[in-house]
Amino acid sequence: MVTTISPERLAELQDEDAEYVLVDTRPADSYESWHIAGAVHFPFGPEEELDGRLEDLEEMVGDTERVIAVCAKGISSSNLATRLESATDEFDVAAVDGGMKGWSGVYDRVEIDIGGDLTIVQVQRRAKGCLGYVVGCSETGEAVVVDPTADTDEFEIAAEEAALEIIGVIDTHVHADHISGGSQLADNLGVPYYLGERAAQRDVEREYTPLDGNEVLTVGDHEVKAVYTPGHTSEMINLLVDDAALLTADTLHVDSTGRTELEFSDDEGERGARMLYETLHRTILAEPESVVVLPGHVTVTAEGEFAHGAPGEAIRTTIRDARTEIDLLGLDEDAFVDRMAEAGEKPSNYEEIIEYNRGAADIPPEERVELELGPNNCSA
Repeated sequence: MVTTISPERLAELQDEDAEYVLVDTRPADSYESWHIAGAVHFPFGPEEELDGRLEDLEEMVGDTERVIAVCAKGISSSNLATRLESATDEFDVAAVDGGMKGWSGVYDRVEIDIGGDLTIVQVQRRAKGCLGYVVGCSETGEAVVVDPTADTDEFEIAAEEAALEIIGVIDTHVHADHISGGSQLADNLGVPYYLGERAAQRDVEREYTPLDGNEVLTVGDHEVKAVYTPGHTSEMINLLVDDAALLTADTLHVDSTGRTELEFSDDEGERGARMLYETLHRTILAEPESVVVLPGHVTVTAEGEFAHGAPGEAIRTTIRDARTEIDLLGLDEDAFVDRMAEAGEKPSNYEEIIEYNRGAADIPPEERVELELGPNNCSA
């Protein structure tokens, strides 16, 4: 029986800079579009035999003592691990339990230092770069969750570790790159589920409490204000916390802006881009320069690394730094609109994900992670 390691243990090995070689057995197109940082490619089928390929594999992994195999779901990688273990005793061999599907469920939790009794925990999904939040008051113990993924237990754990009780759940918009857990988490806890008031124009069929522009939710001793920020989507809201931190979702990232064509059709693409330009320059950048920007995503490169920072580190910037360091924000409106028309490859299965998140389609739990597999492509 082949030895397996959990995706969480693999993340620990990554963080420890442990000595191992990670071998990805998936087809070339899957590997090239999205793989774990440091993985080498050795395509291998679920019933394939080494048949003379042992020398090639040994040359690829070099003088390492530890080989870890990974594939999409743990099937072909387990086969490779079994064959390798039988063929030689040179390596300590293991396969990642659940493969890339399991890896997509690895999370890190990072407390954002804002000051006082305001507690903000950034919940990072390592494989996809999704960033959700627990925003709370350590004095009263109340908190809201913002943009949770389908792995809702990760947000409950984050709140529990911070000694906070969740009193509401907010989705900033109808997400296109991942399954939202917002409605489910709110139902589980018996608390309100919030979306921006313009979500009705997206034909959202889930039950929710609308947040008007500039409406304020009181969370303990703190204020969370809904700011209408259309562009990435037409109903998008950002959340201003105590005039100190702005949760920008997919409006503004630490190194880019959100894209605009996932909701808007081709003939409406320019309208979405101009909406985003207006939002960025008239609303976001009008905030004081000291305001901390906390985005909804960080780009995960094809090599599996965060494009900014690293897992377990706070992904944040400020209004000042965003204005001076993000090239897109220096473009005039027409140039910005032209750039948005070339935002790159769209997220996998985004249309089906939108339909689920609107409540217009039912997807069995076992199929939801399948829809999300692949790179996160929400940045322009």
